[in-house]
Amino acid sequence: MAELVEVMAVEKYIRMSPRKVRLVADMVRGMGVDEAMALLEFTPKQAARAIEKTLNSAAANATQNFGLTRADLFVSTIKADEGPTLKRVKAGARGRYKPILKRSAHITIGVAERAAKV
Repeated sequence: MAELVEVMAVEKYIRMSPRKVRLVADMVRGMGVDEAMALLEFTPKQAARAIEKTLNSAAANATQNFGLTRADLFVSTIKADEGPTLKRVKAGARGRYKPILKRSAHITIGVAERAAKV
């Protein structure tokens, strides 16, 4: 039995909260690459654009560097980790300040080839 080759692609410093990215990431986990790309194309969330870009990169890495066929690829792992947070302040009432946290995310996608059914 051949071992499972997982090909990764990482997109760093996406200016979006990781919580918002995880909502879209959960939709495509375990799907085939072409099926996931079609779903992301019609998803109205902004995070779908970033995930679509990273997924396309992972699929291209698999086909160019490892010779895998795109039709057999599926999303084996996808995660959205927290990146650095930009800390800003906004003036509040009675001389106080209100902190504003501008979050960022790192998206990691792994694709693998489905095992052939015997």
